[in-house]
Amino acid sequence: KQKMMSSSAAYPRHAHGGPLRRSSIHLRFLLVLAVKLLLIEGTKSFAVTEHSWQYKGHHIGYEDCRKKQGDVAGAAAVAPASSATIDPSPSPSTESGGAGTDVATIPPSPTRGVSDETPVLLLNGFGVGTFHQHRLMPKLIDGSDGNRVVYGIDYLGQGRSWPIDCSDGESESERGLRYCINTWADQIIEFIEEVILPEHTNSKKIHLVGNSVGGYLSVVLASKRPDLIDSICLLNATPVWGLNAPGWSGVLPAPFLPKRIGRYLFDRIRDFKTIEKFLDETYSNRLAFDDDLMKRIRGMTEGPGGHAAFASIMWSPPAEFDAEGSTDFYGSLEKLDCDCLLVFGKDDPWCKPAFAKRMCECLGKRSDHVHRYVEVENAGHCPNHEAPTATAAIVNRWLKADEGARGIVQLVGGNTEEFKEAWGINYIREIGADEISMNVFDRIITKFV
Repeated sequence: KQKMMSSSAAYPRHAHGGPLRRSSIHLRFLLVLAVKLLLIEGTKSFAVTEHSWQYKGHHIGYEDCRKKQGDVAGAAAVAPASSATIDPSPSPSTESGGAGTDVATIPPSPTRGVSDETPVLLLNGFGVGTFHQHRLMPKLIDGSDGNRVVYGIDYLGQGRSWPIDCSDGESESERGLRYCINTWADQIIEFIEEVILPEHTNSKKIHLVGNSVGGYLSVVLASKRPDLIDSICLLNATPVWGLNAPGWSGVLPAPFLPKRIGRYLFDRIRDFKTIEKFLDETYSNRLAFDDDLMKRIRGMTEGPGGHAAFASIMWSPPAEFDAEGSTDFYGSLEKLDCDCLLVFGKDDPWCKPAFAKRMCECLGKRSDHVHRYVEVENAGHCPNHEAPTATAAIVNRWLKADEGARGIVQLVGGNTEEFKEAWGINYIREIGADEISMNVFDRIITKFV
């Protein structure tokens, strides 16, 4: 009797029932959750898969996004052994107005085989990895009528791309390395030739979509290797890169003073509050990013090579756009040998609309290629992340058009078109050639920045 009372005290029988009842409730909850997750996963028509590749002995991380097996008729399904599939869909926090996270999931088999569409390569801004493209990637896949493949890659010294055995710029794998735009351009060219095009035997060129410094890099690549580039899309492209600070070439290892200066600045820039401040300034809507994005950005800086990479970037020179060593960004636009689409967030405090207008002026001096300019309202420096639905709609319409039709394809439905995100509404409007006029203030800003 005493044992029975003791047992009764340990597991009181109240309105919710005993331990068996509670176990049954927990089990049912887990089963319902599992079914929901399977149903959500089953509705996705795409898979984002992580891969690795070697560039001059350095480990490079990249991803591809493609339709799943069964969504493309006749495509072979072979997932690489060195891959891991991730889920770029918004978490419940996105549906309630937050920015969402990217969570690991059981890898479904992505389709791999010969693609009938020109592949697309997304180029990131500075300080982020391919995770910053996860909102845009699936929308570019959903907008494809065929089996388009979208790639993303981390530049050497960012994200998952680092020399082996980093040691603050002192290891054998780091010695002689310079983290500069020319290194990244060489890395991307090899990636296109060794990874992308061999899989796409029907394509000899690719489309580039670059945000911020990724836009600048897109112009570098199209200038150096026009034989590889079908078209470029510039998303709030920066027109400058490379401080070319005196006293050091940027080639590792760093001298004492640049090393100390770089370390001091790097530790302040990667402070969590500083990251939040930068994002708050460059995004139009604070709800478009959350702690998860800030933690990911911070996480990219915590490896043993971050300080040396930052110092090297600070002291490195600007890009060379051609064999003669020209560093003139705007002059290179005047000679660009491909079609160009500009998509700019209107609220960008850094790369303001004045810069897009000057780029259009330079592109307009060509007579044999098309350029178009679409402005996104309620979006800042990163429309790929803050306004992915609007950005994807514009880019998809551009990509679907044949080369000869890019000048006439409708990029905006009507005078303006509305797109909804969980955190706000974006409006897009094409800026016509008659609106590309720069006042004196615009010309001063774009000349001296």
